[in-house]
Amino acid sequence: MTMDFGRLFVKYRFYASFVVLAIGILLHIFIYKGWQWSIILYISSISIILFDIFIGPMRYLQKKVESGDIEGAKEVMSWIKFPNLLIKPVRQGYYMLQSNFDMANQDLNAAEANIRKSLANKSDMLGTSQEGISYLQLGSIELQKGNTKEALKNLKLAIQKGVPDDDNLATAYLQICTIYAQRREIKVAKEYLRRANALKVKNEEVKKQLKEISKQLARA
Repeated sequence: MTMDFGRLFVKYRFYASFVVLAIGILLHIFIYKGWQWSIILYISSISIILFDIFIGPMRYLQKKVESGDIEGAKEVMSWIKFPNLLIKPVRQGYYMLQSNFDMANQDLNAAEANIRKSLANKSDMLGTSQEGISYLQLGSIELQKGNTKEALKNLKLAIQKGVPDDDNLATAYLQICTIYAQRREIKVAKEYLRRANALKVKNEEVKKQLKEISKQLARA
């Protein structure tokens, strides 16, 4: 079993920085001209402490998510003890990811609470498309909870704010289509289905949903 030094560094760097800071203080006090080395240690340790407080392990966390290591990503999330101290764009991403994990566990109440926290911490640094994704996720949660009125409002907000790709836009259109179909407003439902079909969808699951809903509405 190979040692994951990157994981160890990210997990323990905050605590290790206090050890480095203590070494710097001891050098400063007990060694002649030790202050010259102490300054380097002071700057290094304080920089790491501040980075860990305001940025956290988000870059390492992103790598875990991108590689599909969800359990590893959840572990890294647990290392963040004070998310409210993270800078705003990082905090926004943290709560969005936490909401994703909650949805995977079918904890819709927690998922809704966290995505609302993400929206409350929206930052222009991440662009409006991230805000759109948050509204899309909130709409999906409300739809699963049966709150179709709230779901429709948030899904339309997602489209208005903008989402990063056709897969997400198609998802929004299909969910709106489903709501109107449930209301027996078939003409409106078909219009949103037409918009979804006009997009260049790549995600296989979204393609599957398109085919299924197309078949259902063809019989309506």
